[in-house]
Amino acid sequence: MANVICMKWGRKYGPEYVNRLASMVRRHLSLPHRFVCMTDDSSGLDAGVDARPLPDFDDPGGPERGWRKISTFRRPLFDLEGPTLFIDLDVVIVGSLDRFFSRPGKFLIIRDWKRHGAPTGNSSVYRFEAGAHPEVLDRFLRDHAQVRREVRNEQEYISGEFRRAGQLEFWPAGWCVSFKYDCMAPFPVNFVRPPSLPAGASIVVFHGNPNPPDAIVGKTSKITRKVLPTPWVAEHWR
Repeated sequence: MANVICMKWGRKYGPEYVNRLASMVRRHLSLPHRFVCMTDDSSGLDAGVDARPLPDFDDPGGPERGWRKISTFRRPLFDLEGPTLFIDLDVVIVGSLDRFFSRPGKFLIIRDWKRHGAPTGNSSVYRFEAGAHPEVLDRFLRDHAQVRREVRNEQEYISGEFRRAGQLEFWPAGWCVSFKYDCMAPFPVNFVRPPSLPAGASIVVFHGNPNPPDAIVGKTSKITRKVLPTPWVAEHWR
């Protein structure tokens, strides 16, 4: 049994993000699987979503929301066992997810698009064995003040822990693409050329702005990131 998990807390994303993600997973994952959403508010979630409470976690707060993802490494992680794929809510799935479970490795993550020093992951999509790495959470809970001085966010921390363990591996290039960097044309060409979908991609990651509904209608908050209406996002984000 494959596990696909996500998190929703606070007011940044509504239940429609979870429901669409669950729908996209059903369409693109042929393996028997469970879809679990850890959340502080399960209202509005479809019946097919296995809603669980957010794991207890000493969240440091601040502008970086992702620290809470470290709690996915708790043992046990509810009653989950086996290969577990974490996916952020602000993604669009456009191709098969089966290969994310057949790829060998103890821990796989997106290689971050903008980090050029030590190899660092982007935690929008990562896979691990449920309950197999409690030391990642344990060290953070024990030394969280020091950890936050050493690294900027949770993905740098997670990457560093698995790198030191010799288990950090990245998804092949092109499986997970950035909407901003791989789909949108560079400034000023983005004013005349709409975003395109790279061949061979399975997951489009919408980190920062715009989010999927903004891309669909062509709404942006930054002039150099102007995005033209993108119908293919609507085709897949459902």
